[in-house]
Amino acid sequence: QVQVVESGGGLVQAGGSLRLSCEVSGIIFKINAMDWYRQAPGKQRELVARIRSDDSTNYADFVKGRFTVSRDNAKNTVYLQMNSLKPEDTAVYYCNAEVNFKSAGPAWSYWGQGTQVTVSS
Repeated sequence: QVQVVESGGGLVQAGGSLRLSCEVSGIIFKINAMDWYRQAPGKQRELVARIRSDDSTNYADFVKGRFTVSRDNAKNTVYLQMNSLKPEDTAVYYCNAEVNFKSAGPAWSYWGQGTQVTVSS
C-alpha cells in the first residue's frame, strides 16, 4: 500500500512564503518523478513543478523564479518552497508520485489528498 501525504499548507499574506512537503510511504523499489499540481475553485488541475529521479526539474511559467522543488531521497519526500506568494496562488496543492515496484516494469501513479494554500491580499 502506497501512501502520499502532503503537509504545510495554510494561510499567508501576499508576498509571504510557505513550504509544502510530500512524503511517500510503502514498499516501493524507486520513486521516479514527483509532481506538484494545484487546483483552484472552478479551475482545472494544473502542473506546478516536477522533479525527476536525477533531480532535474521543470516549472510552470507562472511560478518560475518564485517556487523551488527539491527532494530528499532518504526520506522519500519532496518539498515545494513557495516564495513571493500571490493571491492567485490560492489553491489546493496536490502531490503526485510516480513509483516502480520492481527494477523493470511499469510505473504507477499515486496522488495525495491535497493541502490548502490561501494567499490573502
